Amino acid sequence: MSVDIDCVVVGAGVVGLAVAREMARAGHEVLVIEAAEAIGIGISSRNSEVIHAGIYYPPGSLKARLCVEGRHALYAYCDGHGVNTRRTGKLIVANTDAQVGQLQVLLQRGRENGVDDLRLLDRHQATALEPALECIAALYSPSTGIVDSHALMLALQGDCEAAGTSIAFHAPLLAAKVTADGFLLDVGGEAPMALACRRLINAAGLQAPALARRIVGLAPDTVPRDYLCKGSYFSVSKPVPFTHLIYPAPEADGLGVHMTIDLGGQARFGPDTEWIETEDYQVDPARADGFYSAIRNYWPGLPDGSLQPGYSGIRPKISAPGEPACDFLISSPREHGVAGLINLFGIESPGLTSCLAIAKHVRELIER
Repeated sequence: MSVDIDCVVVGAGVVGLAVAREMARAGHEVLVIEAAEAIGIGISSRNSEVIHAGIYYPPGSLKARLCVEGRHALYAYCDGHGVNTRRTGKLIVANTDAQVGQLQVLLQRGRENGVDDLRLLDRHQATALEPALECIAALYSPSTGIVDSHALMLALQGDCEAAGTSIAFHAPLLAAKVTADGFLLDVGGEAPMALACRRLINAAGLQAPALARRIVGLAPDTVPRDYLCKGSYFSVSKPVPFTHLIYPAPEADGLGVHMTIDLGGQARFGPDTEWIETEDYQVDPARADGFYSAIRNYWPGLPDGSLQPGYSGIRPKISAPGEPACDFLISSPREHGVAGLINLFGIESPGLTSCLAIAKHVRELIER
């Protein structure tokens, strides 16, 4: 079977659905192809569901700009579509003088990024908000929150379909070839087909670099090497005495083991950092051993034996272990020279927060 279509989006995670919605609402004929059996099966459903404020990222970076823009857009979108969110606020805590210095850097960086509601709290002010918290200072971010990520994806899917977008499941992209007027796609699965399209948007998450390497006519040196960075989460068997999200001062390889609360009130701790070679979501109960000391830096009252394996996610890294985290890499014809092609690489946190802003950015690149 051969089909001609204007725009194909590969991947039905939160970013792929947001991009498909944006393109369809701009008047493009869009087809989403997804290798799995439903939306959001991959990394979109394996995160902490936090709506980030935009504090951590270097000023001027895509992560900074799209996170701040995306946060405003996401809250407004969810309010208008009945998707549950909660502005829980977040405390980033310090327990050493060096960490207090880190908070001051984050405060300045956040303000440069346009996060204008941050406050640096002393111990008394922080414990007035959270009496069980152990810290000597904290950075308070009232606009940080949480979202029902699956309900968000269902809303995006509904908008896509209302705008005429079709979504094909069990439809892996096996190969692609650049042609004179677009792309020829070899789609596998239960109903294999050949697709001809003018525009191709690779939003395949963990698989995005591997997929890009299967595009004949795309220079291999425009595709970054990819790395898998697993993070495990643990739940706790008793109610926690916190109402805000609690984060430690950031570490060299990430944001540290933090505490988030879902919309049902269940607390979870994580993620940690584990570099792996193959995709694997099993949570090793033994990893809890390293969680207790990390959590007790800010919650000394954590009871022994109370952590239980929860779930894990994998960050789609394009920076190697020990290297600074890369910015989002949204590779357009300006970078790789192939008209009509956008590759989204390294869309890790804050990808969920940024999804609507990423989608707008992709459309602007496509239509430029």
